[in-house]
Amino acid sequence: MALPRSVRIVEVGARDGLQNEKAIVPTAAKIELIDRLSATGLQSIEATSFVSPKWIPQLADAAEVMAGIERRPGVRYPVLVPNLQGYERARAAGAEDIAVFTAASEVFNQRNTNAGIDESLQRFAPVLERARADGVRVRGYVSTVLGCPYQGEVPLADVVRVARALHAMGCEEVSLGDTIGVGTPGKARDMLRAVAGEVPMERLAVHFHDTYGQALSNILACLEEGVAVVDSSVAGTGGCPYARGASGNVASEDVVYMLHGLGIETGIDLDRLVATGRWLAALLGRESGSKVGRALAGA
Repeated sequence: MALPRSVRIVEVGARDGLQNEKAIVPTAAKIELIDRLSATGLQSIEATSFVSPKWIPQLADAAEVMAGIERRPGVRYPVLVPNLQGYERARAAGAEDIAVFTAASEVFNQRNTNAGIDESLQRFAPVLERARADGVRVRGYVSTVLGCPYQGEVPLADVVRVARALHAMGCEEVSLGDTIGVGTPGKARDMLRAVAGEVPMERLAVHFHDTYGQALSNILACLEEGVAVVDSSVAGTGGCPYARGASGNVASEDVVYMLHGLGIETGIDLDRLVATGRWLAALLGRESGSKVGRALAGA
């Protein structure tokens, strides 16, 4: 099957990556991370989250981060919001793009948001209404699309139903997340095909964790189906604070290396991205989760 000519990377390290860190990363370092990422050619950098600091204390400085970053022309800086209160905080901080989140697993959604799937969708309704009135772009996340740490298998029909609902409510893009990284290429392809039967492919993105080392293979399988938006995290940071055993997101450096090797355009300077990953890994006091970053460091 024909691969897309270009792919947009949605960099989630500053939010999905740092929210899973045990230590609190200083605000100045978060701002520097986002500014470094902006200089690589990335077009979408998820900056932070306006979820209650009670639940995600690592991102309690969301407003300060938004005030401190250098916003480059042509770069979007979406932020996560859980409800209308979070939306209002995000807008007050100057956010022009937001993301909302739910899961395809009922039990995961209860553990993650203290609400069932339908209740979480109802919470988003006023957010999407306000966003539409304000001209704010909304992205929707669907977690646990290939498996749940609590219920195990997640029926494809549930994934399709939630993705379809988010799209119908006004989400311009729906990201399909393998939260615990259990997917394999065949399952990833089948899941994407099922969702694309209800939501246009150009409105879909994929988000893979690399728990079993399958993330790049899963991404390639989805690229072959026509998806052209991929979420990833510099240095492979992140995971999920509500999914025990989930390792980090697929590393942005590794994804970009693969895409460039396939002749797919990203607009990203890989050398700058690798340097940013090394800087972040040093800041966090550990080895980079990027195989490409480690290989080049040893060259």
